[in-house]
Amino acid sequence: MLPTMRWFGPTDPTSLADLRQAGCVGVVTALHHLPVGAVWPVAEIQAHQQLIEADNATHSPLYWAVVESLPVHEDIKKGKPTRDELIANYQQSLRHLAACGVHTVCYNFMPVLDWSRTDLRYELPDGSRALRFVWQDFALFDLCILQRPGAAADYEPAVAAAARAQFARLTPAEARGLTDTILLGLPGAEESFQLAGFQAMLDEYKEVDAATLREHLHYFLRAVGPVAAEVGVRLCIHPDDPPFPLLGLPRVVSTEADLADLLAAYDHPANGLTFCTGSLGVRPDNDLAGMVRRFGPRIHFAHLRSTRREANPRNFYEADHLAGDVDMYAVVRALVEEELRREAAGEEVTTLPLRPDHGHQLLSDLNTNQITYPGYSAIGRLRGLAELRGLELGIRRSLAAG
Repeated sequence: MLPTMRWFGPTDPTSLADLRQAGCVGVVTALHHLPVGAVWPVAEIQAHQQLIEADNATHSPLYWAVVESLPVHEDIKKGKPTRDELIANYQQSLRHLAACGVHTVCYNFMPVLDWSRTDLRYELPDGSRALRFVWQDFALFDLCILQRPGAAADYEPAVAAAARAQFARLTPAEARGLTDTILLGLPGAEESFQLAGFQAMLDEYKEVDAATLREHLHYFLRAVGPVAAEVGVRLCIHPDDPPFPLLGLPRVVSTEADLADLLAAYDHPANGLTFCTGSLGVRPDNDLAGMVRRFGPRIHFAHLRSTRREANPRNFYEADHLAGDVDMYAVVRALVEEELRREAAGEEVTTLPLRPDHGHQLLSDLNTNQITYPGYSAIGRLRGLAELRGLELGIRRSLAAG
């Protein structure tokens, strides 16, 4: 498997040298400075590649292996009249990326919010810090801070009552902190969402239920899939995170049935998956290793991390990469077996890029003044990548031994 890490560009405190020294060969990155919906020009793509490859003559080479993400504009998700023009822009960006030699493109179809957490500094028993999601805290935000119309119907009465009681004890600073955490925005984005006007963004989805959002996703796939196939791009959708509806917004990339449905919408290898064990693993009904075996030929990218569900199954935190509820051994073994199948079949692309996802804050990253995007500090991801590479090596040796 191809070891990679995400890099947010020249302002990222985790440098390309850090990635190289952590054992990466590929870089997962994007043109974060360009507005969503714009065409990615060839010149901009090449300039980013030159940044990544600047030290290749004197150091271990790095290259841009995966785009994460080429974002899908909200008007496409909502099915607005502007969607065809925006899809045409997306198609052109795919052509430009392929022309520059970048052939794996990750994206998601989550309305409004990307991944959501309620705590960005949850302290673990060893003193390191992790990301956490607490259903009651999210209910508190929804019911008492945002005061979304109709929100009460989305929460169990006991959870809603407890959230309101908790809100009565909350300080203004705590309320602001929770709001800022939930409205963090896209990884790599310059700004988070603001509470003022956020409800209006949700209102844009009033007529979009799960069936409608799924229809809009399939429309998008049937339009961009043939272009991706023509130019040799492997599209890989990222699952919903968390994998259940939030804020009255539907989510349609959460279960095995969802994945099967979207792969069938444009049934071609160009239409594939980012297999995120952390997102899918939050749901106990997702059989992760079995899903790798069943969807293996359509998996183009792997995010490997583990989450631990709590007493309320909608509560979870980011566990160590080899701990939590994800059977990482079974998942990595299934991924290695898929690579071996590709090699035996003589397929052109046999190697899966993997990246360790959402590392803990630990060691000197706990005390640094550098601001990293939550989950993307250097040392926690280095530890995760080292563990995953060791696990893969052990699996390959055991399979070779028979």
